[in-house]
Amino acid sequence: MLRTLYLKISEAVQSTDGESGGDRDAALRLCTATLMVEIARADHEFSEEEFEALLTLISRHFGLSAEDATQLANEATEVAEDAVSAHEFTKELHTHLSEAEKAEVVSLLWQVAYADGRLDKYEDSLVLKISDLLYVSRGKVMQLKHDARAATGT
Repeated sequence: MLRTLYLKISEAVQSTDGESGGDRDAALRLCTATLMVEIARADHEFSEEEFEALLTLISRHFGLSAEDATQLANEATEVAEDAVSAHEFTKELHTHLSEAEKAEVVSLLWQVAYADGRLDKYEDSLVLKISDLLYVSRGKVMQLKHDARAATGT
C-alpha cells in the first residue's frame, strides 16, 4: 500500500502539464503535511494541542479552509501510519521545491515540534534529519529553530 501511495505521489509531483498541476500541488502538500505529522508523533505524544497547531499551520501555509486543512491532516496521518521513513517524502520535496520553499518546510516542522511548548529530543533529531535530506544548510536550520522557539516564548 505504501509503495502504491508513493508511486501515486511521485507521478503527481512529476506531472508538469497545466491540467495535472493541481495534482502536483496536492502531492507536495501531502508530503509536507505527512512530515509535519511525523514530527508531531516523534515524541509518541500527539496531543490535541499539537493537532490544533498542525491544522493552523497547514491552513495558513497552504491557504486552505479549516475543513480542507482537517482533511489534509487526516490524510497525512493515515499516510504517516504506513510510512517506513521520511526519505520518500523528502526526495519529492527536495526535487521539486526551491531552497526558500524547503526552508519554509523546515520552519513548519520546528513550529510543530514546539507546538506543545517544549522540544523533545526525538522531535529535534527528526527535524534535523529531514532538514539534511532536504539539503537545507545547518545555519539556516538553527536560525529557523531559534525563530520557532522564540515564537512560543520558551
